[in-house]
Amino acid sequence: MGSSHQGEDVETGHVSVPDGSVAYTVQGAGPVVVFAHGLGGNQRSWWQQVGAFSRHFRCVAFSHRGFDPSWDSSGAPRPPCFASDLRCLLDHLRVETASIVGQSMGGWTAMEFALAYPGRVDALVLCGSTGTLRHAGLRSLGDTAADPRIQAWRAAGIQPAAGARMAEEQPELHRMFVDIDRASGTFDRAAVRAALDAMRVRSPADIAAIDRPTLAMVGEEDLICPPGNVSILAGVMANCERHVVPRAGHSVYFERAETFNAMTLDFLHRQELPS
Repeated sequence: MGSSHQGEDVETGHVSVPDGSVAYTVQGAGPVVVFAHGLGGNQRSWWQQVGAFSRHFRCVAFSHRGFDPSWDSSGAPRPPCFASDLRCLLDHLRVETASIVGQSMGGWTAMEFALAYPGRVDALVLCGSTGTLRHAGLRSLGDTAADPRIQAWRAAGIQPAAGARMAEEQPELHRMFVDIDRASGTFDRAAVRAALDAMRVRSPADIAAIDRPTLAMVGEEDLICPPGNVSILAGVMANCERHVVPRAGHSVYFERAETFNAMTLDFLHRQELPS
């Protein structure tokens, strides 16, 4: 079940999922591209992508359950439900297959969806994320959050997922990032990180079974998911391109939107996507 509203060529709506609902927007026409946001965002995070991508693709942006304006009966996000929620959303929209762009936490959603429903994925774009891969070279998200450099950023009022460079060079953009994060809800971020860490159970062999074309992107200055983490992921995945974006932190899509858009559009245009 769900509801929707069409206006100015943008469809907005909510789809019911077990013990919650998922809010979404749809814009454009063509092969479907789904945007799955990170812990510091919601469906609004993709404002710099949807306008550019909707000239070529049908763009679906959504808020994970527990991130406003989506809802969860517990009052907080439940990451183990995210992949099945995405299936419910695509079923509601009558979308058979899609490319999935996952930022940070959204990479968990994209990876688990690809493992659970491999026939419904055309391509993957993972930015600043190693998803549910279990590997000795990856620190827990809790350990990363306790990094003294990240703690210093927090003390200075810098959102770690945005980073010091964005705050210094693009202060208005940083303020917008912070506003979107705050608008997502007042839930316990540390508890969500712990839930994501608990989902890191997939062996390299499990991840290698994902044979969909994949673009793994990371910011050169990302402290949350450093370039070395993405190198580990790219070495595991069967069909993966890796790109490091200079002078960028964790949220390349937000900080360096022009570069992110160009790389991602080039990657998607090179795939044989259904029309």
